[in-house]
Amino acid sequence: MLEEVGVRSYEIWGNKAQITVRSVAPINRACINDLSFCSLEGDDAVRSISRSRAGIILCNISVMELLGQMQGQKRQQCLVFLENPRLTMMHIIKLMYKQKKSKLCGVSQSALVPKTVKLGKNCSIGEFCVIANDCEIGDNTTIHDRVSILQNTRIGRNCDIQPGVVIGADGFAYERHNETLEFERFPHIGGVQIGDDVEIYSNCSIARGSLSDTVIGSGTKLNALVHVAHNVEIGRNCALGAGVTIGGSTIVGDTCWLGQNSTLKNKIKIGNKIIVGSGAAVINNIQDEDIVAGVPAKSIKHKVTSNQLFLMGGHTQKRKSRHIITNEHFK
Repeated sequence: MLEEVGVRSYEIWGNKAQITVRSVAPINRACINDLSFCSLEGDDAVRSISRSRAGIILCNISVMELLGQMQGQKRQQCLVFLENPRLTMMHIIKLMYKQKKSKLCGVSQSALVPKTVKLGKNCSIGEFCVIANDCEIGDNTTIHDRVSILQNTRIGRNCDIQPGVVIGADGFAYERHNETLEFERFPHIGGVQIGDDVEIYSNCSIARGSLSDTVIGSGTKLNALVHVAHNVEIGRNCALGAGVTIGGSTIVGDTCWLGQNSTLKNKIKIGNKIIVGSGAAVINNIQDEDIVAGVPAKSIKHKVTSNQLFLMGGHTQKRKSRHIITNEHFK
């Protein structure tokens, strides 16, 4: 099955032929007929794997040496070591269960979609959606229930917009009069440009640009309750955790990871492959491949050595040299 999901390099302890996998399960709840995975590292991985009753466990190859202490134990269990156990597990689940995204059927009767809206092929619009007449939705994109897509919004192909999202409303921008000190709203004549394969989870808010467009690059994922202000530009393949707030006119590079409830000040520039810790307040520009955390956010890259960095922000880590451990360890 590993070859079927594209895994070419792996090592096995134990005899997988003696185990019949009937299901998948979390590592702490699995039994002998379950497939599970462990993406932890170090002693945490050893504890998790040694306590598990799963028949087959996909493990990070970096823990092979540490697990040498399990020699002679759990003879009926099989461990498979590879580079990215979580991603491999995802592919196996999709193969086993043949999962497909649930698709709505065309345009719901309760949705308000003018004929001037450009809908791509196999596009789905859910209940009580509202789409403005100058918007475009790309092929195979699903718009779930109660989504509002307003002025001058372009959404690419294969996107998934979850319930309650608002895209293209006015941004928060005012100017005071010198004498009266009263506010006057800055006009927003820009739009929103969303690339292909973007996923936006429930109750996110993406403001349209004031003069230029707000942009979200292809492959980027936004968790629930994210707010993206006007004129923000987010690059490709970024991940924004729940509750992230990005101030107006901020630029975020490619392959960035913004932790949950982090905040980016307006008019700053974030480089490529940046990791921002949960709850951080970023008030200054960040150079490529940095890791920041805290209030205000400061670089902590020199303190972090986890191999999980690649999964988050695309960072590379030099692995320690290791001895090759064969199936003999599990006989």
